[in-house]
Formats: sequence, C-alpha cells, structure tokens
Amino acid sequence: MPDSTTPAAEAQRPHHRHEPAQRRNKIGIVGAGRVGTTVAYAALIRGVAKQISLYDPTRSKVDAEVLDLNHGLMFVPMAGVEGSDDMQVLAESDVIVFAAGASHPLGQTRMDLAAANAAICRDLLPKVQSVAPHALTLMVTNPVDVLTEVAIKITGHERACVFGSGTVLDSSRFRFLLARHFGVSVQSVHAYIAGEHGDSEIPLWSSANIGNVLLNQWHVNGYGHPLTEEKKQEIFNTVKNAGYQVLAGKGATNYAIGLAVVSILEAIFHDEGRVLPVSSRIEDYQGISGVCLSVPAIVDRCGVESVIPLPMTEMEQAGLKASAERIRSVLNSLGY
Repeated sequence: MPDSTTPAAEAQRPHHRHEPAQRRNKIGIVGAGRVGTTVAYAALIRGVAKQISLYDPTRSKVDAEVLDLNHGLMFVPMAGVEGSDDMQVLAESDVIVFAAGASHPLGQTRMDLAAANAAICRDLLPKVQSVAPHALTLMVTNPVDVLTEVAIKITGHERACVFGSGTVLDSSRFRFLLARHFGVSVQSVHAYIAGEHGDSEIPLWSSANIGNVLLNQWHVNGYGHPLTEEKKQEIFNTVKNAGYQVLAGKGATNYAIGLAVVSILEAIFHDEGRVLPVSSRIEDYQGISGVCLSVPAIVDRCGVESVIPLPMTEMEQAGLKASAERIRSVLNSLGY
C-alpha cells in the first residue's frame, strides 16, 4: 500500500503503541474451509491486498481452492493468490486471519467448541508466529472471544496486535433488522451488539440511532413501525439466533462473516481508524478488566488502537459484566 500521508498529517496522528514493520500488502489465512476461503474471495473482490496466501494441512483442498480463486483474477483488482500445506506460505504476512477450527455441529453452542479449537490454536499459532512474527493476528475461529485471549497468551503479543472479529457480524445483523423495521437503509443505522459473540451478547439499545436520532426519538411519519419492548426482544432474539438458523439450513455460516472480516482488514490496510466492535482484551472498561470481549474500538494499521467509552445504562453494564464472566469461566475451564 503506497504511503500517501504527508509530514503534516503524520504529525497530527495519535501516538501508536506499536508501529508495524513495513507493509507488504499481504493477507495470510490459516484454514481453507468455508470461512477462510470466503474471506479470501471477499478480499479479492474488494481489492484489499496485493497478495493473499492460504495455509491448510490438506494439500488437495488448498490447491483446489487456490486454483478456483486464480481462475477469477481477471475480474477483480490485481492481486496474487497462493496456498500450501507448508506454513512458510504465510511468511511476511501483514495480517494473519485465523479461521482454522473444528466444524460446528448443529445443536452445539459456540462455547462447546472451546476445548477442541483451543488445542488447534496451541498447535498452529506458534508455527504461524515463527514464519510471520510481526503480523497482526485476527482471530475468527469460535468461540472467538475465548480464543482471542488464548492467542494473546500463546503469542505473547501486545493485546492491540491480537484481536477477534467479535460482534462485527452480530452488529451487522442487528442493523439489518432495525433498518428493515424502520424502512431505512442499513447504512443509516448505527447500533452495536457488545460482549460475547454468542449467547450472552447484549444489544446496546440506549445508544442505537438512525441518522443521529436515537431510536426512542424516531418519529418520522411513514417510516417503519413503533419499536415496542416486545419488538425489541424479537429483534434481539433473531440476531442472537441468526447463526444457528443459517447453520441449520446450510451447515455453516460464511458469506456474512467473510464480509465482516474483510471490513476489519480494510480498516487495517487502509489505516482508517474505523470504529468496529471487535473482540479485544479490555482493561477498566465499565468495571471489567483482563478479558476479551467486544465493545466499539478504533481499528487501524496497528490493530486495536483504543476502545470507545460508550455510555451504557445500568442494565447494559450488568449484561456486559455477565457476558465477561461467561467468557472468563470458559477460559478458567481451559486453564487460562
């Protein structure tokens, strides 16, 4: 990515806690399953990086996926795609997207995958680190909040450099449903799901707004329907169970999470300072410390630059703390 910043603009930038090594415009993806390959596909279409490299232990699988992606290169911004069962393919990556993990059987929660996927992290992350020691690590494998904390401990990297996709997708689902209810574009809705990416997540109703108008003040004639408490609960239940609904119908979720991950990658590669509800280890946030969960945070070329001190009601604060305790209890059961 060409460096287009001027000396004056650079002088006005906030102090970064960790300046990355020189960018090579390379995304490394661990796991060539549905999520990993969809991230690669979406990144190609969006033109996020000049090089996309996939690692998977099954050589025939990764070779076939790379071949299929390469056959479409004439239709996307110029980029290269490679893959291998040799971890060296990830060398000099700017960002590692960790999407390797056990499949999600119908009837299990994301937390049920914790032990199996933590073992995969313990096996693969040190090997990834040996070939791409300076890369940011973006965890996508579930349970993402638990595994983000596991990854921080395994790699020993600064918490800003290891973070998870968190509730970026959940928040997109939330905004989609609110937009449909009120009859506005999803881009005009600003609302977050916070906490665990899972069953204990919480909707931040108190700060949700459309065009800077809080939802409880939205009285534009002809647009949508009143947002009753019953409707709010219905919308939130739909958000919380959306992943299970997709899983039941097609066996996996991949398109929306692929796009969600690429939105995070764009914030990194374009140094946007975009506010996204990624999962990162928080300290002294609403009385919570030392656990990874999702709250709105500024994401740029250095990873998670800072979290946003979003005002919350007492009920939202209590929900966030309960979510943190759920994540912490799973970590304790894994010995972390």
